[in-house]
Formats: sequence, C-alpha cells, structure tokens
Amino acid sequence: MARYIGPKSRIARRFGEPIFGPDKVLSKKSYAPGQHGNSRRRKTSEYGTMLAEKQKAKYTYGVLERQFRNLFEAAARSNGITGEVLLQSLESRLDNIVYRLGIARTRAAARQLVSHKHITVDGRVVNIPSYSVKPGQIIAVREKSKSLEVIADSLAGFNHSKYPWLEWDESSKAGKLLNCPERSEIPENIKEQLIVELYSK
Repeated sequence: MARYIGPKSRIARRFGEPIFGPDKVLSKKSYAPGQHGNSRRRKTSEYGTMLAEKQKAKYTYGVLERQFRNLFEAAARSNGITGEVLLQSLESRLDNIVYRLGIARTRAAARQLVSHKHITVDGRVVNIPSYSVKPGQIIAVREKSKSLEVIADSLAGFNHSKYPWLEWDESSKAGKLLNCPERSEIPENIKEQLIVELYSK
C-alpha cells in the first residue's frame, strides 16, 4: 500500500508541529513552506481548518484516506464518543504500539519492523501494520530479531513509564496493551471534534 515518502519537514512546517518526530528544520523555520510561507497568511476557512486537522491526523499516524474513513465509520457506529474512539483505534494499530513501546524511534520505522516480520503478537508473527491490538495482547520483538542494532538503539534509555496504558518487560523485550488509552492520556495535539464535523458534512 502506498505511503507518504515525500519531504517530512515540509509537512511539519505546514502544520507548525513536529508530527513526524523531532525536526531541526522546523525549529529553524517555524513558518509555512514555499515562496510565500513567511508572509502574512490568508485566513483559513472553517472547512479548510477541519480538513487540515484530518490531514494532520493522517500524516501523524501514517494512515491513508480509505483506511482513515473506515476507522471513522467504525468509530461512528460504536457506543462511545466518535472522536475519542477514532483516536483509540489509531493508537491500537500495531505499528503505533511498536512505536509507543520504544521498539522503533518513529512510526515509519515501526511500520517497517512490522512489515519485515520482526514483531510478534501473542507469540505469532504479524506483518500487518494496521493490525488492531486488543487489551491483554502481548507485543514482542521476534527472538531472532532481538539483536538488531536499530531495535537496541531505539530501546536504549527509553522511558517505558511514559504511557500508562502499556506495560514493558525488558528481559523478554515484550510489552502488553493494558487498556485503550483515555483521550487525556494521548499526547497528540489533534482536535478530533473537527474531524467528526468534517465527515458529518
């Protein structure tokens, strides 16, 4: 499936946030990209603001439009608050859990580890980044992949108490999803209500 592989700093500058992780370019050039990026910006319409919020969420979690809409429709059918359920669904993706556990430094790197069969769920290799992890499932580094330098470097010094909905066992290089995170626990700066309003139009 196609993924965004273009200039990430450009996208981060468009939204004014390091959505792909720490960004040196963004800290130096905090204005929008392009010839007129540093000039006075036109006022964005209400629709434009809602669309930008959706785009930001898609870029942050590395999800394409069809997948994102499917997740939204599933969230809309659920009993919970649509926006919160949508974010919880994004947080429950296997690639995102691998990233949150510190096994990879970025979501893109996490997606690659999953695709290349370095990750197991409950002891079975799963190579689908969009796989939805359920509370209680164990996500681990595959035995023969534990010596990979990229994984060791990422885990070195990582604070595993950062996310209270996850548990980590260093000796087995395995983590557990304890529960779906509350909205207040998810650190991403996404105004999910704007996304709900956009799809409701």
